[in-house]
Amino acid sequence: MSAQSLPDSLTKKIDALFKKWDNNGSPGYALGVVRNDSLIFAKGYGMANLEYNIPIAPETIFHMASVSKQFTAFSIVLLARQGKLNLDDDIHKYLPWFPDLKVKITVRNLLNHTSGIRDQWQLLAIAGTRLHDVITQDQIIKILGKQRALNFNPGEEWSYSNSGYTMLAEIVRAVSGKSLRKFTDSVIFKPLEMKNTHFHDDYTEIVPNRSYSYDRKDDTHFQNSTLSYSVAGATSLFTNVDDMSKWVMNFYNHKVGDQRDIEQLTQKGKLNSGKEQNYALGISVDDYKGHKRYSHDGGDAGYRTSVSVFPDQKMGFIVFSNLGDADPGGKAAQISNLFIKGLSPPKKTLKPAVADSTPDIFNDTLAIKKFLGNYIADDGIRFGFQLKDKKLYLEQNGHINQLARGTKDTLVMPKFPDVRFVFKVKSPKETILDEYWPDGYRQLVKYNADAKQTDKQLLAYTGNYYCPELDCSYQIVLKDHRLLLTNSKYNDSPLNLYGDDQLTNDFWWMSNLKILRNNKNQITGFEVNSGRIKHLLFKKTRD
Repeated sequence: MSAQSLPDSLTKKIDALFKKWDNNGSPGYALGVVRNDSLIFAKGYGMANLEYNIPIAPETIFHMASVSKQFTAFSIVLLARQGKLNLDDDIHKYLPWFPDLKVKITVRNLLNHTSGIRDQWQLLAIAGTRLHDVITQDQIIKILGKQRALNFNPGEEWSYSNSGYTMLAEIVRAVSGKSLRKFTDSVIFKPLEMKNTHFHDDYTEIVPNRSYSYDRKDDTHFQNSTLSYSVAGATSLFTNVDDMSKWVMNFYNHKVGDQRDIEQLTQKGKLNSGKEQNYALGISVDDYKGHKRYSHDGGDAGYRTSVSVFPDQKMGFIVFSNLGDADPGGKAAQISNLFIKGLSPPKKTLKPAVADSTPDIFNDTLAIKKFLGNYIADDGIRFGFQLKDKKLYLEQNGHINQLARGTKDTLVMPKFPDVRFVFKVKSPKETILDEYWPDGYRQLVKYNADAKQTDKQLLAYTGNYYCPELDCSYQIVLKDHRLLLTNSKYNDSPLNLYGDDQLTNDFWWMSNLKILRNNKNQITGFEVNSGRIKHLLFKKTRD
């Protein structure tokens, strides 16, 4: 597709954004700009395949990663429109294999990421499956079918869950009698003439014109980033810029579904509290420069993708990459800035007034000193509080923010006034910190950062820990005066002990472990509280 409909000055500005990736033997980008019913600009920069020196073109096929989710969601919307399901149905109506956890989980919960169901990729990693291993739909279903708890009660919180979209694909299968691939092909892709698009549910399948996936080794060298998924729903859509432009146009020039279906797809989710989320059904909905925007990004292996639609302007921006450190979302924003002008200057938000006339001065230093020190939450978040020149500061990951008195018994950060802190001294040995922000809450416990455990004390943590939900074990061992987390599938990871009951390590899939004890203070196990996993139980089976 040429850029004949754009002035040279504009095409040069776009080219300048991608100059770094053009003609330098690097993986790169494919991009498209959609206006009304046309793809007005489409171009590739960099290489689709480094071994065979094949350049990226608008026709090059990319793996979409999480951009796939809106197609899964739209399938559910179309089935609901046909009266074959209801978004507020209990998922067990369609998925009897999912455990009965004594709470109602709706189809809408899956769509909005409010189900509380733990994320499949992290569960697989904990169980010993590397994400570059071959992963199948059945493998994920088996793991989800053994879950015994949720991260939270459905609708209480928002937490991105790829599991929900794998389950939605299975709901499509249960209701329509077709796999997600066959259903979308007949109901979405063929009507839109997306001839080079499919859900890639067999990793061995040959796909002409596909790009390959890379990670960066250094400024001039790259390595293959393996992707072997045979799954569909949360990911695995294969398409190109030409085809994706037809999907973008369908948001405002409807050929599949109608305006009511698009409104359903883009209806923002709500928590049980009534608080509205920006996430709708497989797509985010927000304002950009005062304009309504539908968007989603994706990332699997070395693939990075971004699709954004401005329905009122009848415009869309498509950016795909096959390089792991690429930033399609950032590039999409840069390109959209060339076309989308702001409606009005950004609104100034008024900071809530603080109660004290000198809120950042703490003259009562003796009273405040009992709160100073280090705190850790079950998810591994750590805060430090220090008093300097009668001013109180919070430190997290090297960032320091000053605190001030808020209303009643709370402290606030003037830079982030919606974040509140409340200290509670429960006993001389236990001080609790409650942190509140508009979308959530966490509790932290004070610990002594200078405390050193002896080998005899550390031995109490060693042993075998078994997870019945994932049928896997990890061991904690003591070596050279240090605890290590070990497993037959992974290299050992050093454990850092904070207080008596929080262990952190370098495994992204289970980086924070909370030690569990019985009423005799004996260690009985640990639970994983990390990323998109909460309260995953490992029982201590032996010392």
